[in-house]
Amino acid sequence: MNKKLQVFVSSTYTDLIEERQAAVQAILDAGHIPAGMELFKAGNESQLKTIYKWIDESDVYMLILGGRYGSIETNSGKSYTQLEYEYALSKNIPVFAVVLSEAFLTNKINLLGLSDVMEQKTPDKYQSFKLLVMSKIIRIVDDCKDIKITIHSTLNEFTNEYHLTGWVRNNKENDNIQLLKDNNSLIKENNLLNKQIQKLQDQLSTKNLNKIGDYSFDELYLVLQSKTYKINYKYNEITVNALDFFISNYSSLAVYEGAGYTYFSFAYTKILKLLEAYDLITEAHLISSEGITFKTTKNGDKFYIVLESKNML
Repeated sequence: MNKKLQVFVSSTYTDLIEERQAAVQAILDAGHIPAGMELFKAGNESQLKTIYKWIDESDVYMLILGGRYGSIETNSGKSYTQLEYEYALSKNIPVFAVVLSEAFLTNKINLLGLSDVMEQKTPDKYQSFKLLVMSKIIRIVDDCKDIKITIHSTLNEFTNEYHLTGWVRNNKENDNIQLLKDNNSLIKENNLLNKQIQKLQDQLSTKNLNKIGDYSFDELYLVLQSKTYKINYKYNEITVNALDFFISNYSSLAVYEGAGYTYFSFAYTKILKLLEAYDLITEAHLISSEGITFKTTKNGDKFYIVLESKNML
């Protein structure tokens, strides 16, 4: 008998979109039915009861645990993810967790940033929940491919080990129509996940392109443009804009191996120190009576290159 299991997939939301998509695809590839992934967002008590009902009707409960704790339900002080997990345990249905390894989390941090991947508000609650999860059936995964492999093997084990009710297809027309509707709904849901992943990847590419050290390109541009200094040089007072100073002196600042350093008058100390504070230049420590020597950093070179690419020189 070709029995299809309903697998309830639980996880935090925005940080695990790609991982949930891998889980859904693996469950479908194994011939089973995923549930719960995007059907609910953290909300009121009524929604929580509905989620519990879906867990009651599922054959297997699966948790994907990353680095975040998730939205907290007011009455219990626990996250919705933890409440779902504890409820599944209390109902004695087969439960297993896919836990992202430290290497997996590090890669996600490099792509999305620390605050988008790791719990910032309630780290203690997250660690307590993770200890509970790690004490049960878990699989440590290093990437989305591991998630798919883990789901296939675990569902096979559960099918052989437990007497699960599942779903069995019959030939009634109404049931076939409902299956088609459910399948179309899953396809739409999968397409939505793909669009969300693509959007995040596009945002990440743009973010990385315009990131200069700890600042965005626009932040640096506006700060330097707003900083002007009145400098007494050779008995004349001149007004120097930090951005214009950097652009006009870039060829002197960008010192390459084997080239000599350019000395800047001590009169320019303030503006040079400002550029150094934003990690665009660094002092070369060749101070003499002639002045101070500076050279560009990697961030300084990148800032100039972006200026050039935007035709802002």
